[in-house]
Amino acid sequence: MLRIGLTYDMKTDYASSGLSQEEIAEFDSEETVAGLEAAIAGCGHTTDRIGNIRSLTARLAAGETWDFVFNIAEGLAGPGRESQVPCLLEAWNIPYSFSDPMVLALCLHKAMTKRVIRDAALPTADFAVLDSAAQAAGLALPYPLFAKPVAEGTGKGISAASKIENPSELARVAAALLEKFHQPVLVETFLPGREFTAGLTGTGEAARLAGCMEIHYGEDAEGEVYSYANKAGYEQRISYTPGGDAAARAASALALAAYRLLGCRDGGRVDIRCDAAGAPHFIEINPLAGLNPVHSDLPIAARLSGVSYNELIRRILESAFKRAGLA
Repeated sequence: MLRIGLTYDMKTDYASSGLSQEEIAEFDSEETVAGLEAAIAGCGHTTDRIGNIRSLTARLAAGETWDFVFNIAEGLAGPGRESQVPCLLEAWNIPYSFSDPMVLALCLHKAMTKRVIRDAALPTADFAVLDSAAQAAGLALPYPLFAKPVAEGTGKGISAASKIENPSELARVAAALLEKFHQPVLVETFLPGREFTAGLTGTGEAARLAGCMEIHYGEDAEGEVYSYANKAGYEQRISYTPGGDAAARAASALALAAYRLLGCRDGGRVDIRCDAAGAPHFIEINPLAGLNPVHSDLPIAARLSGVSYNELIRRILESAFKRAGLA
């Protein structure tokens, strides 16, 4: 039996500070933390709620330690925010779940990730990065395009307006995103085909598919984009089906190749969208995927493939313990 600490950013800890619901969208609920506690206890271990990086820092400074930390802390600000807790744990030589600081920082920056993917000859849509709205006029990419913040998650900054038809529209959308998110804007060739998300567990050659699901947009959806609003209201706007045909298998294979290439560990999720010819393309990867037992994409994809939440967490722990040399 191991004593496992839980690091996370709880929504309620930040809501009272004046942050909007969108700003805390990536953070966790009581349902998520309680679900993790139950699943970890089902594997025979005890848990200790640590909380966010400030709580972790205070407890480490007080001399506390843990056999292992199950980390889902997203961090509050900056392109390295997901790396902060892992960096601190490494400084104290405490093993933890999921990817290392380098991988987390790389994968949060979607353009940097796509450069690595492209360099490895894995398919991803052509793209550019805008640091100012004025750069939209000289962009040499065919329309329609798709624009989003370069380092956000949970669909933040994505709406029906993200699909763009001309340079003036791009300049307007880019200006709005730059002002709101204070970071560059990623602009990609729009992919009009089917959309999948693949959940994975394991590390390196031991990584395997936990589930692949196709995303379908209903009549109430905000366009056919995986936007913040669509994700927040997915029960009314979106439906999911398990991917089992040739296109889904190709998407899953691409997801697994990208996951291994980028050095992701223990578990994660890869988003894939097809072009007009039906060929899958890498969109982005989440090496610190949401783990709400009911609402998060990774558990949903796993569940649709017959993998229960408890089994998903068991696989994640198995991978992390093996890496760390724990029984």
